[in-house]
Amino acid sequence: MPDQSIPEARTPAPQTGPVEPAVEPAPTAAGLTRRKLLGTAGTTGLVLGAAGGAVGYTAQPSQAAPLTSLGTAQVMFHGKHQSGITQGLQARGHLVAFDLAPGAGRKEAAALLRRWSRTATRLMAGEAAPHEDTDVARDAGPSALTITFGFGHGFFGRTGLEKQRPVALDPLPDFSSDHLDRKRSDGDLWVQIGANDALVAFHALRAIQKDAGSAARLRWQMNGFNRSPGATSHPMTARNLMGQMDGTRNPKPSEPDFGRRVFVPESGTPAWMANGSYAVVRRIRMLLDDWEQLPVAAQESVIGRRKSDGAALSGGTETTEMDLEKTDAQGNLVVPINAHARITRPDQNGGAAMLRRPFSYHDGFDADGVPDAGLLFVCWQADPLRGFVPVQRKLDRGDALSQFIRHEASGLFAVPGGAAEGEYVGQRLLEG
Repeated sequence: MPDQSIPEARTPAPQTGPVEPAVEPAPTAAGLTRRKLLGTAGTTGLVLGAAGGAVGYTAQPSQAAPLTSLGTAQVMFHGKHQSGITQGLQARGHLVAFDLAPGAGRKEAAALLRRWSRTATRLMAGEAAPHEDTDVARDAGPSALTITFGFGHGFFGRTGLEKQRPVALDPLPDFSSDHLDRKRSDGDLWVQIGANDALVAFHALRAIQKDAGSAARLRWQMNGFNRSPGATSHPMTARNLMGQMDGTRNPKPSEPDFGRRVFVPESGTPAWMANGSYAVVRRIRMLLDDWEQLPVAAQESVIGRRKSDGAALSGGTETTEMDLEKTDAQGNLVVPINAHARITRPDQNGGAAMLRRPFSYHDGFDADGVPDAGLLFVCWQADPLRGFVPVQRKLDRGDALSQFIRHEASGLFAVPGGAAEGEYVGQRLLEG
């Protein structure tokens, strides 16, 4: 798990006193649509204290507190880049892959991407699905919903577009730490769904699955979560299920080379991938029972950072540059030579970097009570052969963390640039 992160979505500072429920005229039934309740908490008013906890309620339908920013936050579907790449971590996520159905080709794929793009546009705006809406997200705001679409290696052969397949989409090499389940890897089409509300995220997943119809069949699906925005007193790097701050050195949009590292340039090849990116997806199981037996000091040596605040073992704060040469009184390196944070540093990998947007997952316990839990690792880069691959190869050769994790599924997907108004994602490929 390379040592990079993306900041959590920022939320307004908490109120310093009780928030009184707004008193509004009761809406008429004729005036309500699926999202006319945006801006209200529904028919039951909720009084929130300074810490965001419920301290009282009323059944009066004429009293309703406004939705917090958690529900009203909206991400636009149309744009230069697809959503779900540069946005902050979301509280709930679904990753799903489809294979085109037998007999389905370029025509059916284009029709499917049109449907998916139309559905994503509406749902991300907080509106109902175009048809047969399930009402799962009724009364909720957009909740920063993002829906992202990508193409796998096999998609191009099935649609007769082999000549348009990017070289960067060549299959990832085998790594010695891999224990991959091929049934839960790869896929012709990939969809990433994220939101700050679980029902909003599920609603989108269900709509996308229904839209697939007879054109595509589900290959695999995974569910993840992160800490909810506002759960900490100030924005912080997220923690993974090992309790470690995960991703301190993520590239930031403010950095001058951010776009070059993450997105395919407009002059890049193939032309249809301009402003797009490549997503590497890995299901990484954490061997938590083994990890939790280690003393905190040993855990910190494995990672190379303090568990409490994410600072490098060489000193300073979380953002202080790591001193790779610093030694202790006995002459030993303070940051061990095989520490995960040392190995994954871009300056130790020829500048290789990737933008991480992972989700944690927990899929229950086995018969012995061992948790099936870990990280749905998702990273973005302009070229995986220069981003993910060299870093993972180096981790494969001697990362101290490797004995506590297991890579169980993998995928690589070409994610085209965003769709302009009136277009659908992938239109330049499918109609070019």
